[in-house]
Amino acid sequence: MPFEYLNTHLQQQQQHALLRIRHVVQRATARTITVNNATYLNFASNDYLGFGDCSINLEQNNVLGSHSSPLVTGYQAQQQQLEQYLCSALGYEAGMLFNSGFSANSSVIKALFNDKNAAQNSAIFQDKLNHASLIDGAMHSNAALICFNHNDLKHLHSRLEKSKAHNKLIISEGVFSMDGDTAPIKELLALAKEHNAWLMIDDAHGFGALGKTGLGSCEALLDEGLALPDILVITFGKAVASSGACVLANNEFINYMLQFNRDYTYSTAMSPLMAALTLTRLQAIKCADVKREQLSSNIAFFKQLCKQHAIAVMESNTAIQPIVLGCAEQTLHAAQRLKQQGIWLTAIRPPTVAHNTARLRVTLTAAHTHADITALVEHLKGAIA
Repeated sequence: MPFEYLNTHLQQQQQHALLRIRHVVQRATARTITVNNATYLNFASNDYLGFGDCSINLEQNNVLGSHSSPLVTGYQAQQQQLEQYLCSALGYEAGMLFNSGFSANSSVIKALFNDKNAAQNSAIFQDKLNHASLIDGAMHSNAALICFNHNDLKHLHSRLEKSKAHNKLIISEGVFSMDGDTAPIKELLALAKEHNAWLMIDDAHGFGALGKTGLGSCEALLDEGLALPDILVITFGKAVASSGACVLANNEFINYMLQFNRDYTYSTAMSPLMAALTLTRLQAIKCADVKREQLSSNIAFFKQLCKQHAIAVMESNTAIQPIVLGCAEQTLHAAQRLKQQGIWLTAIRPPTVAHNTARLRVTLTAAHTHADITALVEHLKGAIA
């Protein structure tokens, strides 16, 4: 029979405690989640500020569908307004919207290196812990892919020094999605300038949650009047509690993407309704000081409790607080025990993370109370013992 390997591979996934399943969620907030009529404390949400619980009222009428690709009739006023708002807020010349962060990341890299002649003299330098969308984009581009050790500036410098490529692109996440630590963006910018390279930052988990006004990992650069990454990708599915993404760069780069980015050309444009809702949410995030302060308080409280109870949490000061257990089966068992105690926490296993680094990925939000976090830590002690 054809495709007999499908069942073989599924069995192997189950044997290695790596089989993934979907759960039908009846209701979810930043604090709780209801599955199969049971409600849990939710410590697996990316809604870091709790904005997903807030309704939005629009004064104007907005249609649900854009009806077409952006280069036909799909690019409407609501999308342009969202792009212009982000350009103004972050100091970029131009932007373009995508329906997902994965599409934005992978397609931008592929399009940038679509010239096979130029790509023979091109190299992409990626942090080894970058998101799959960034790695996939590089693997399917025409440029050489060179990985450097996580946040290791000396290793990156050595890689850049040895490279004879004329077109060099350094790529990092602003906040690393599985480890929760942050990139040394100022130092990466300095290295990029030293080696005549471009820097691309994917700030999916930083945008909205970090910075004085929620502009993310690069807001500190703006405050100091420093140069920004050549390419900045921000997504709306985390702290913004919406969906989609925006790529920000200079006019020439965005114009090039309009000509050669296949994902953008051949996909239906973002819904005008979604663009308008996202813009309204971004305006609210700018003033969400209380939510950001509550999130910071919750992060500090969780780390303090873990230290008191000898729970080894990775070095992270963001909402992502991983607890590495190593064994996939043990991690899955711990997540199941936590669900029995009313705690919803995801077991992150290979290939999402490296072999022997399976983990419980705790994500904290502004919606959690200190009592919620205390309950989480109490149950963690038993689950990982």
